[in-house]
Amino acid sequence: MRSRHIDRTLLVIVVTLVSTGFFIFLSASLGLLARDGASLSSVAMSQILFGLIGGGAAMFFTSQVYYRHWRKLAFYLFVGSCLLTLAVFIPGLGYEHGGARRWLDIFGFSLQPSEILKIGFILFVASWLSGARRKLHDLKTGVLPFMGFVGIVGAILLLQPDTDTFLLIAAAGLAMFIAAGGLWRHVGLMVGLAIILLIVLAMMRPYIMDRFTTFLNPEADPLGSGYQIQQSLIAVSTGGAFGRGFGQSIQKFEYLPEPIGDSIFAVFSEEFGFLGGVLLIILFSSFTFRGFKIATHANDLFGMLLVVGLMTLIATQAFLNIAAMLSVAPLMGLPLPFISHGGTALLVTLAAVGIVLNVSKYQKRVI
Repeated sequence: MRSRHIDRTLLVIVVTLVSTGFFIFLSASLGLLARDGASLSSVAMSQILFGLIGGGAAMFFTSQVYYRHWRKLAFYLFVGSCLLTLAVFIPGLGYEHGGARRWLDIFGFSLQPSEILKIGFILFVASWLSGARRKLHDLKTGVLPFMGFVGIVGAILLLQPDTDTFLLIAAAGLAMFIAAGGLWRHVGLMVGLAIILLIVLAMMRPYIMDRFTTFLNPEADPLGSGYQIQQSLIAVSTGGAFGRGFGQSIQKFEYLPEPIGDSIFAVFSEEFGFLGGVLLIILFSSFTFRGFKIATHANDLFGMLLVVGLMTLIATQAFLNIAAMLSVAPLMGLPLPFISHGGTALLVTLAAVGIVLNVSKYQKRVI
């Protein structure tokens, strides 16, 4: 198949998101100056070194690698990413923060291997689904193996615990299953099992139940479980129509938890107002629609499933983060892709975009 140029529209949208994200990240980072134990220089260095420079290099690399080559490596990458994620339980290598053991300490730098597991899972499932399409309608040879792959990832992540990442991966996997031609009754079965699993987890882990009760009644505990959403809503509402101006957020100083993390949309809305928030949502929507349009014109099933999985992963995380900050979805602690702090997350996200861009080079027709 003759290659064309990468999809420039998607590339422009991504560059715009990353550029916007970097400037709002710099503004939100100023809030760390008022917090004890926070190091602005180390945070900025991680974002620039791993996120911008490393992520830019990763996106360029993956955009140049013929996407079908990933199919040959998919199984090994999946197994490797699972083992790397399990390494967080090795004493002296993995470390705990906020009650969760999700990070590796490598030469003084933190790495969250579950970000790499996202890509490893999608590569493997795209490869398996594209080869098992004829068996997909059978419960034993199609549905149960697929659920087994999801279950392996779930077991690893729920041990940490990292429920949010598992739900994202499961959502991406389900989208790929549907796109590959899975039967809706099987989809319904898996959704039902997922709901049961969530109920069980909520009963076993009080913090998950707190998220749902806070979502239903955020005013019940304004200084406890409802504090973050209350402060987020204050930030969004005080931004008004046009915002306070770049760098002028007040909530990021001591009031808003995680101003450079999952609360960064609230900082953005306070500084750029309702109009800025709407424009950012339009950017993410354009990114999502363009990505799925690339999927519809992919040259083969593997390429289509790759794009569907990667786009679902990124888009679902983005819109769940924004919805949580606006109190229209439960707070999940998910960072905002391209914008929130996290060098590993930005690097992996840009690498994923590079894969999508490579698929766009071989699409059936120019879009």
